[in-house]
Amino acid sequence: MVHLRNNGFEVEAVNVNEAELMAAKTRYGVSNELAACHTALVDGYVVEGHVPAEDVVRMLRERPEIVGLSVPGMPLGAPGMEVPSGEKERYEVLSFDEAGNTSVFARH
Repeated sequence: MVHLRNNGFEVEAVNVNEAELMAAKTRYGVSNELAACHTALVDGYVVEGHVPAEDVVRMLRERPEIVGLSVPGMPLGAPGMEVPSGEKERYEVLSFDEAGNTSVFARH
C-alpha cells in the first residue's frame, strides 16, 4: 500500500478475515494460480498481489479488456517485498480475463 500511495494512488485498507478474503478473490475472478496476499479494486479492475504502480498506471491508461493484473506469490524485490540487500527475483505481472485466460503484461 505504501508503494501505491507513494505513486499517487489513494488507498483505503479494508481488513477482512481469511474466509472473506477468499470469497472476494472468487467473486472477482482471482483463481488459485493468480492468488497472492492482497486483493484490490482499482477503477473497475482487480489488482492482485504486489503489482508495481507503473503497471497499474499503464492498465488504467490503456484500459485493456481484462479483469485485472496479478503478481502471484510474493516475489523478492516486488513493491512491498524489498529487502535490505536489494536482492530481487525476476517476476511477471499477469493480466487475466473473465474466462481465466492469462498473459504476460509486464516483466520485472
